[in-house]
Amino acid sequence: MPTDILLFGGLLLSISILLSPLSTRIGMPILLLFLAIGMLAGEDGLGFLLFDDFEAAFLVGNLALAIILLDGGLRTRAESFRVGLRPALGLASLGVILTAVITGLAATWIFDLPWVVGLLIGTIVSSTDAAAVFALLQGRGLHLNDRVSATLEIESGSNDPMAIFLTLVLLGIILQPDEASGMAMIALLIQQFGLGALGGWLGGIALAWILNRIQLVPAFYPLLVAAGGLVVFGGVNQLGGSGFLAIYLAGVVLGNRRVRMLPAVLQMHDGLAWLAQMILFLFLGLLVTPSQMASVIFQGLAVAAVLILVARPLAVLLTLWPFGFQWREQAFIGWVGLRGAVPIVLALFPVMAGVEHAHLLFNVAFFVVLVSLLVQGTTLTPLAAWLRLEVPAGKEPKRRMPLDLPSAGDHELLLFALQGERWNDASTLGQIRLPEDTVFSGVFRDGELLAPDADLTVQRGDVVALLASSGQMEALGRLFEDRPRTSPLEEKQFFGEFVLNGEATIGDVEQFYGIDISGYDPDLSLSTCFQHAQGHPVVGDKLRLGPLKLVVKAVSGDQVTRVGLNLHSRKETKHRE
Repeated sequence: MPTDILLFGGLLLSISILLSPLSTRIGMPILLLFLAIGMLAGEDGLGFLLFDDFEAAFLVGNLALAIILLDGGLRTRAESFRVGLRPALGLASLGVILTAVITGLAATWIFDLPWVVGLLIGTIVSSTDAAAVFALLQGRGLHLNDRVSATLEIESGSNDPMAIFLTLVLLGIILQPDEASGMAMIALLIQQFGLGALGGWLGGIALAWILNRIQLVPAFYPLLVAAGGLVVFGGVNQLGGSGFLAIYLAGVVLGNRRVRMLPAVLQMHDGLAWLAQMILFLFLGLLVTPSQMASVIFQGLAVAAVLILVARPLAVLLTLWPFGFQWREQAFIGWVGLRGAVPIVLALFPVMAGVEHAHLLFNVAFFVVLVSLLVQGTTLTPLAAWLRLEVPAGKEPKRRMPLDLPSAGDHELLLFALQGERWNDASTLGQIRLPEDTVFSGVFRDGELLAPDADLTVQRGDVVALLASSGQMEALGRLFEDRPRTSPLEEKQFFGEFVLNGEATIGDVEQFYGIDISGYDPDLSLSTCFQHAQGHPVVGDKLRLGPLKLVVKAVSGDQVTRVGLNLHSRKETKHRE
């Protein structure tokens, strides 16, 4: 009965949402929790629900991944392409191929399969999963340096087309070996990437144009973005291109333009993306039969070990070495090659095509995903802290409401709660130095609204309301930061007590602090020193100049504009951390 399905589906979603805080407490990836609930509801679990409709799962998988990629694209800032585009594209192409080949050859030997079937296993599990990466990076509150986060986000959003292309090629070789040719493969590759890139770019521009020229009920703007994204996804797929690449790029284009009601769009799409992830992993959990995986446990562990410990790190090393990544960054990116929904969805291709060993491929892919989420997902946060890749992040407002009025420009109403030890001592509004183009509009205290007078005293527990332009969000986040003063990610702890201009020269620093920095031209600016050391400096990059430790605090393009400074007694010469 339809009502039974709705009841059962509603119960599964409700249980998943109510148990989600548990994942944070025990350090388990939330996607693994959704997957486990789906498995418990399946035929081998407590729900005894038999679900083996692979075509329905394939449809749900594509729809959910499209929504997730659209949300990821909307949140990818254009600035991240400066440091992350080239390395991410390398990982999304050459990195996927290397991972597929190394893992596939190992699977061929482990399972004693024909080489083309073994390579198909490697291909299916070769791509980093956008759903898993976005969920873990955003859900764990990690704020990694831009070089790492941009590379991971762009790679996970753009590497699916290569994995799909390789999967289709190998399926063609298995099903129609006489018709497979090199020229046909090249044509398919160009078609997938070319149409995907062009369709995504044009679709994003068209969506932005429509949103800015039509007056709708505010709740309709996020729905129009979702519907328009699905049109791009489905249209490009119909033309033979990569819908996944297209919808991700459409989101990137749309998210980096001045679009009406964009904050509201992002807020609603955050919920849509989580709903898509829950439904997707619940469906995939229902689809698998745990008892059938028992026969591949040891071989699956071996394949997962090769993928996690050999193939992915080696692919990262060979792909990223020309771009000047530090060893810490390479180690983290190599470890965060999370596998999630995409490998399982790709494993449905051979099942629906009726390929020999198809169910073995599906079970192995599912097992590898479980191991990846369990081993890599649970160690993500402590590894980032151990490798010192986190940088201070400003506080997010409690509420962010756009003003949908032409005369208001891009100004928004923001609510910040005053929390943390820095607000234990009362301050007046006049003592809080707001960035330009920002004003207080009120203070909420115990349910009352207080007028924003300069002499009004505010303290911990109050909520301040401001009108500000969207460009001041980062500065306001730093202003209302509530980290303890002892936290290594508190601003002064991380960057140091002193802040220098990036245009200051080595000679200026030597003269002002009365120190000697040998080995550097005194006329070199601090910004140039960071460029020589890194190429594309990002916030959090460190450089030692004699007894000084310099930390990049702000950048504009490749120019370092502000540098934090710590004085150290260690007598080290030029040494880059």
